[in-house]
Order: sequence, then structure tokens, then C-alpha cells
Amino acid sequence: MVRSGLTPPRRRLVATLTALSCAVVLTTAGCTGDDDGFRPGAVDAGDPYVPGRGNGGYDVTHYGLDVRYDPRTDGLTGRATITATATQKLSRFNLDLVGLNVDGVTVAGKRAQHRRDDGELVVTPRAGLARGRSFTVTVDYAGVPTPVDDGVLGSGGFLHTADGAIALGQPESAATWFPVNDHPSDKASYDIAVTVPDGLSALSNGVPGPRSSADGWTTWRWSERTPMASYLSTLVIGNYRVVSGTHAGRPLVTAVAASLPANGGAAGSVARTGEIVDFLASRFGPYPFDSYGGIVVADERIGYALETQSRPVYGPAFFTGDHPNPGVVAHELAHQWFGDSVSLRRWSDIWLNEGFASYAEWLWEEHDGGRTAQRNFELQYASTDWSEPSVEPGRERMFGTAVYKRGALAVHALRRTVGDDTFFRILRTWTSERASGTATTSDFVALAERVADRQLQPLFDAWLVGGAAPTLP
Repeated sequence: MVRSGLTPPRRRLVATLTALSCAVVLTTAGCTGDDDGFRPGAVDAGDPYVPGRGNGGYDVTHYGLDVRYDPRTDGLTGRATITATATQKLSRFNLDLVGLNVDGVTVAGKRAQHRRDDGELVVTPRAGLARGRSFTVTVDYAGVPTPVDDGVLGSGGFLHTADGAIALGQPESAATWFPVNDHPSDKASYDIAVTVPDGLSALSNGVPGPRSSADGWTTWRWSERTPMASYLSTLVIGNYRVVSGTHAGRPLVTAVAASLPANGGAAGSVARTGEIVDFLASRFGPYPFDSYGGIVVADERIGYALETQSRPVYGPAFFTGDHPNPGVVAHELAHQWFGDSVSLRRWSDIWLNEGFASYAEWLWEEHDGGRTAQRNFELQYASTDWSEPSVEPGRERMFGTAVYKRGALAVHALRRTVGDDTFFRILRTWTSERASGTATTSDFVALAERVADRQLQPLFDAWLVGGAAPTLP
């Protein structure tokens, strides 16, 4: 993500809950009691940066989403088919779902008990789920989706617009339009079908599928087969100029809100998506997904750009009139490697996303004839507040300057220390070995030390968390 200088929309604070154990035998609910080892999954991922979000006891492998949205009423109906594997002997589990009503739930094809609990859908299958068992959950739901508000991080989620809707936000957003294990530690593939009134576009992640129309409605289909963190999913509905083509043999789909200039800076910037991806691939390794693209929205509430997987979404403030802004495109496309393919295991390590994406802006600027990465390093070094750490910045500062710019400084300091050949080998090894997975700062330091064959922990400590300006390498 990169901000335009406006307050970034974010999520509300949800009170952290403690998993309850099963004290009695409920044969119709399948709860066999603690003596048999079955117990409820955790109702929280245990991440203090997003309390109340994410769940335990299972691992999702796939979401099949079939939603219908009517902008005239702001009503959404949906069916989510979720494939998961139990990671413990599971008597009960939770899914994150905000604001929408649930009409019915099945587990393994059988009706399951369910209840709502402050942004959670609590599901009790008829029989306990053995550890290692794959199971399918189907949830039918409906209602008027709403944004969620966080006093610290702002508001976002599902936003009704004049011509449709936008579902977008970090660190949370998905739970406002489908039931989900809403934490990046549990990535999954997606198939998304979105039905909207004829004439509107319905844009999402991944490879476009065949469209179909009936009775004044059109269904748009999208498929993201590479595991995706839930906050990277998006839904953009409305009047858009959609350009579909191919790049390097893969679909490239861009879209710009029809209310924005047809030949303005927004259209010109996203038109460079393929060119920018190719440059970044020469530095970071092969592009990790099966499609490319970008979406520019016109809603002023979106004061940021977000690296939604394979198809970043850009707020309108980044593009003024005819002035292009390829730097923000480079930032969000760099996230396809750093943040999307290699995702966070916990939000306190968010510099792994933003530090590398900010550094990619410096690389692109130099490549595009602007300031060198070294000059940007010197300028940022001179203006950095070293009292704020990049790692464990605190929930209120997880989108602060230290995460972005101090993180980029650490990346360049690594480059100056180990030399270009080793530096780019570290980056390509990281994106290759960790592709489609999750990681922490400790994982990156360990890999960098292995590839460089030298100790680097003191360097990272100084540049990421030290309280004084580090000595220049």
C-alpha cells in the first residue's frame, strides 16, 4: 500500500476473545468433549495488530464466491463455498463476517448450527472434524454490506458508490463481503463470480473468465489460483473503461473509472503496467501470478493505493489531470513479489512489504531517468526520525514513515554492504524460496546471511530498530 497523504481507511478494533472449551457432550452438534480431544478452534489469529481477526483450528485452501449486487438497493446476496483442512480435532470454528445476515450453513454437506457473535460467524458441525480432514463449508448470506471503522486506522471495507461499490482495505476488508479467515497467515486460492446489472463492470482478482448475461444481469468471473491473503481480495463495481489484452502470454486487464479523463494521467500510468512489471522482474525474479492489471477508482474516500493481488487498485489523488505517476504503479506492482507472493505471517513485520515496495520506487525512478537509488537514499537518510522503528512499530504506526522509508533505507544499506550481485541474489532467492508462502523478519535475515555467507543481524538491528542514525556502510 502507498498513501496519497490522506488518512488511510482502516478497520475497527474488535475485542480479543478467548477460545472456549467444550464442557459437555452435545451429540447433535458434534461436540465430543475435551476427554475425546475435540475442542473449538481459536476465535482470534493471535495478532495484536488486528485483535479479533483471523481464526484457528483450520487452514483454508480455497474460496468459491458467488455474489450478486444491486447498486439500486445496495443489497448483496452470496454463497461462499470454503474448502479447508482441520489442523486439530475440531468441534467448532469461526469465520469472520461483518454486518451481513446468514441464511444457512452446511459442513460436509450437512446442515450445521451457527450463530453470530460481534463480527464472527460461529459454526458447529454435526460431528467433530478429525485433525487432517479436508472439509467444505457452504454459507448462504445476504444484506446491505457496510464499511467498518477503526478509530486508529480509519474506515474501509465495502463502500457503496454512486454507480456501484468498492470492497477494499488493509489490514482487513474481506469480512465485509464474504465469510473468511481474515488474516494473511491463512492464504487460499479463489474463484469469484459477481453478478451485476447489465452495463456495469465487476472487477476482481486474477484471470478473467467467461461472462454470461440473463434477464438484465451480467455475471463476471475471475480466478486467482495462486494463494492469496484475504486483504488482497477486491471487488470494484461501476462504470469503468476496461482494457483487456495480454502481456508475456498472460491476461492484462486494466480499468479506469469512466468519470476520469480518458487520456489523463491515470490511464497513462496503468498503461505502463507491463513495462514496469518487466523491469521489476529483472530485479526480483519471475512475476509470480497468472495475470496482470490495475484499477483506478474515482472515489475520494480511497486515499491510498493497495496491492490487491494481480490487479492493484489506485485512488484518484495519485493522478492529477494529465500528469502520470508511474512511481505509485511501481510501488504496488513490487508488492506482487513483496507482500502478495511472499506474505506476512504477522502484521508487526509489515516493513517486509512496504520497505521493499518503497525501494522499488527508487529503482524504477533511476531506471526511468530520474534520481538514482543512491541519491534517494541520501535524501531520506538526512530526514529520517530514527526514534521510530520499522519492525514492531506499534499498531498505531503500522502505516507510518518508519515502515515505508526507514524500511527502504535498510534495504539499500544491505545493498551497499553486500554488493549488487549478492544483494539481488538475496532478493531473487527470497522471492523464489518463499513464493506463495508467509514469512517474518527473522526469516529474511536468516536467508540474507545464508546467501551472503556473513553475519548481517547487527546491520538489520541498526537500520530497522536502532534509536540513532546508523553509520553509513
